[in-house]
Amino acid sequence: MNTEASLRHPGLHARVKPDHPAVILADTGRSMSYAELDAFANRLARVLQNEGLDYGDHIACLLENRLECPAVQWGGHYAGLYYTFVSTRLKPEEVLYILEDCEARVVILSAQTATPELVEAIGELPLAPKIFMLDEPLPGCESLEQAMAGQSPEALPGAREGSDMLYSSGTTGRPKGVKPEISGLPVGSTETLAGLIELAFGGNGDMVYLSPAPYYHAAPLKWTRGVLVLGGTAVIMEKFDPQRALENIQKYKVTHSQWVPTMFHRMLHLPEEVRSRYDVSSLKMAVHAAAPCPVTTKQAMIDWWGPVIYEYYGSTEGAGLTMTNSEDWKKHTGTVGKAIYGTLHIVDEETGEELPIGQEGAIYFSGGHPFEYHKDPSKTAEAHNDQGWACVGDIGWLDEDGYLYLTDRKSNMIISGGVNIYPQEVENTLMGHRAVFDVAVIGIPNEEMGESVHAIVQSREDRPGTAELATELLSFCRDKLSSIKCPRTLEFRDTLPREPNGKLLKRLLRDEYREGKRKAEGFFSL
Repeated sequence: MNTEASLRHPGLHARVKPDHPAVILADTGRSMSYAELDAFANRLARVLQNEGLDYGDHIACLLENRLECPAVQWGGHYAGLYYTFVSTRLKPEEVLYILEDCEARVVILSAQTATPELVEAIGELPLAPKIFMLDEPLPGCESLEQAMAGQSPEALPGAREGSDMLYSSGTTGRPKGVKPEISGLPVGSTETLAGLIELAFGGNGDMVYLSPAPYYHAAPLKWTRGVLVLGGTAVIMEKFDPQRALENIQKYKVTHSQWVPTMFHRMLHLPEEVRSRYDVSSLKMAVHAAAPCPVTTKQAMIDWWGPVIYEYYGSTEGAGLTMTNSEDWKKHTGTVGKAIYGTLHIVDEETGEELPIGQEGAIYFSGGHPFEYHKDPSKTAEAHNDQGWACVGDIGWLDEDGYLYLTDRKSNMIISGGVNIYPQEVENTLMGHRAVFDVAVIGIPNEEMGESVHAIVQSREDRPGTAELATELLSFCRDKLSSIKCPRTLEFRDTLPREPNGKLLKRLLRDEYREGKRKAEGFFSL
């Protein structure tokens, strides 16, 4: 039985330390105290209740990183609703797809994300959701500030907690809504991640957490919520910038932070005199996830920041979680850690049999958080085997100590001459060359082999993409990889299509060749 003393949420901290900063917007220094955040969230919960939303209904938010994001999230949570933060990078038709798919009854926009055309289109959706704006409202919208003005800042009586409902990034097609089971319990009953932050990373009410990524991603949203459950301070960057990230660590004496490998890479590429200018000694934990991290990049970060680098592997689906610290990673170089939530299984997808230590197969978790893909029972069934274990499409293997190593995503696999090639290994090799800033390796159509290995490279500014550099990179691969894995061709591009969380949108690159938008010509080759 839950008692008020056992429940953890911002309202508790609003009573105990009302003036303690809950959220700080890094670039401006504007802050919101626990008393202010809790009052905002309670008023919003009452607005949503007055709009007729019932327990388990849905709201959606299309917001840039701003001070109010966590308070809006907690408003939905206090009201017992599902809440979806929609990517601000999506095109209007993609936004509308998510709003219709999740059956949002209320949509919250800002001056930066709202346009008259989008507002009109939202109003034409089947549910015709109510639209609130955090800023001066456009026609067809209402001011959220005015709607909240007459509401009580006190908690709703008998409030039951809601849940996020996140959408996968859609790297292999339409984004998929991941709908967890909603608990029906009082607010603050099931904060599992807060417990992990507390026990595994030493999180507490004195922690200062830096969140440099877009709030609509799973990690920033969930980890910020966990920090606020513990009574810490979340420092939110409006947009990631490598030097400003270091400035913020020093300025706010950040103790805990979250990153993706792309951010590490860009900070490492700052001039040495810039990197050494900032004091990062306050850091107790810097965790990274979301995308594979090359060994050279991670080792360089440990050398720079010390043994505070942690890594976890999980998914939007929440099927399971692994974690490793710097010390264990050095002993098991390249690992993404041991399971700390759920049980790992490596499975041969052709036979359905569990594979022995050291053999590659599909990564499954059992005993994790139950989930389903919203309105997609076939996709939900596809993600589970006959035993109920869940897989999100990743390939990997376990060592004898139970540490997991990622090989790649199944959807990225290249089949060349009947041989399965996982491009992550090739990408990690190329990232070890000092001239490479970013890289994608894909399979492109080849009459003889079916597919051939092709590297798309973004070189550093001081090493322009020339025939000489291409030859150097291809030779570099041949020195380190078997011939079948080496790129047969290479091209240079100014940028690669990455999500802000570091995920490489390989589907877009592959489609250029498969749909005939780009011809396989003019490439460098050995």
